[in-house]
Amino acid sequence: MGDPRGTRRILVTGGSGLVGRAIQKVVEDGARLPGEDWPQRKNIHINDNVLHSAFEVGVRKVVSCLSTCIFPDKTTYPIDETMIHNGPPHSSNFGYSYAKRMIDVQNRAYFQQHGCTFTAVIPTNVFGPHDNFSIEDGHVLPGLIHKVHLAKSSGSALTVWGTGRPRRQFIYSLDLARLFIWALREYDEVGAHHPVSGRGGRGSVQEAAEAVVEAMDFHGEVTFDTTKSDGQFKKTASNAKLRAYLPDFRFTPFKQAVKETCAWFTDNYEQARK
Repeated sequence: MGDPRGTRRILVTGGSGLVGRAIQKVVEDGARLPGEDWPQRKNIHINDNVLHSAFEVGVRKVVSCLSTCIFPDKTTYPIDETMIHNGPPHSSNFGYSYAKRMIDVQNRAYFQQHGCTFTAVIPTNVFGPHDNFSIEDGHVLPGLIHKVHLAKSSGSALTVWGTGRPRRQFIYSLDLARLFIWALREYDEVGAHHPVSGRGGRGSVQEAAEAVVEAMDFHGEVTFDTTKSDGQFKKTASNAKLRAYLPDFRFTPFKQAVKETCAWFTDNYEQARK
């Protein structure tokens, strides 16, 4: 992918997925920087291959994508970048979590030994067009979008798994993509940082379900299946480090982002991952 600001080329691994497609769109739209006018186990091998290949060919910058699931299961809140290695992660995804933690270790090691500018961002729950909308193994918000679509089509009730009480933070994929481009061009620290969404992007699973119901104009019954596990109750993260760099960054309002994602899913239902 060509960089519109110069002759350099940007490689986006996972370019056909949720975040990769968003980065492609941001670059193709002109890749405006923040502050300007806005319109389980194989992971370790992937890390090694990408970072070592980047080192061997002299890549100037690598920005990796981590996840809030890498943080310790037992911790204090809000979590921040300094707490990644302070205890074991939740047992439900320990393999993926440790593999992702190792990116932070490798970034620091490559910098200390070779001076490489390898860094990472740690987004909260990402959602948007091109997401995985699978009900069985997709993330909470795209799974809800698919469920509401099916319930509306069949005239049946919407069943949300769990109690609806767990707290989650969300970030729109296009906002994350703009932050990736900023990190690629402007962020020179090796340590990771959190691109956590604004206040409108946090709340309970129930509130997220209500936002999807509103966006898709669903008027049926909504029930909660409390026999299903809630998972980790909260993973509240601080974006203080990001705000120190970008105090005026404007996130897409949560309801607007949900509405745009629902519209994309409806328009692309047959081709969407589900």
